[in-house]
Amino acid sequence: MRRVLSIILLLVLATGAKAQIEQPRRVLEIGVAGGLNLSSMDFQPSIRQALYKGANGGISIRYTSEKYFSMICAAQVEVNFAQRGWEEDFDDGTGNTYTRTLNYIEVPLLAHLSWGKEERGFQFFINGGPQFGFFIGDSESYKGSWSIEERPESIRPVYGKELQNTFDYGIAGGLGVELKTKAGNFFIEGRYYYGLSDIFNNSKTDDFGRSANQTISVRLGYSVRIL
Repeated sequence: MRRVLSIILLLVLATGAKAQIEQPRRVLEIGVAGGLNLSSMDFQPSIRQALYKGANGGISIRYTSEKYFSMICAAQVEVNFAQRGWEEDFDDGTGNTYTRTLNYIEVPLLAHLSWGKEERGFQFFINGGPQFGFFIGDSESYKGSWSIEERPESIRPVYGKELQNTFDYGIAGGLGVELKTKAGNFFIEGRYYYGLSDIFNNSKTDDFGRSANQTISVRLGYSVRIL
């Protein structure tokens, strides 16, 4: 009997300790955000580039499920419009340029982990998870007095080449700070996206062995609690 009571007591204490460590939350927020993309393409063979500057913006839904010790755990889904692409750096003193703009609808599926004030005050947060993109259009810009025949033979196929893979996927991660107020929540975030897919076919007989998106984003946003 004493052994049974001891086991019951241990189970009660363990349950109480778990309840103190894992504190349930039921918070639903909706938000908007926008900012600047600094993009390039990881090409093989390589192409000398400057960072392409484009816009990003969209909506997000965040559901906070629990607080574990001091860490607040949530899941965040976004739908964003994003301008990516690349700007070729001719580096010959002529001022010649070639720019390719790629427009995507992005869907990041992120774990959102934060530390700090839950109601009023600052939170530091980390976002991370997979991201999917759907290509919706592009444009090219040629400036200067140059011809394709003057460019290195290994990269000539890129000019005017249509995208062969319109579905994009990769990994996104970011750091930021959020201010919780009575009027809503304001945040700033820096994020990096590493593409795992290629925009052009990459077999041994194709022009490029790799052609993947890479993007650094700076975003400002606002969200409100709806539940």
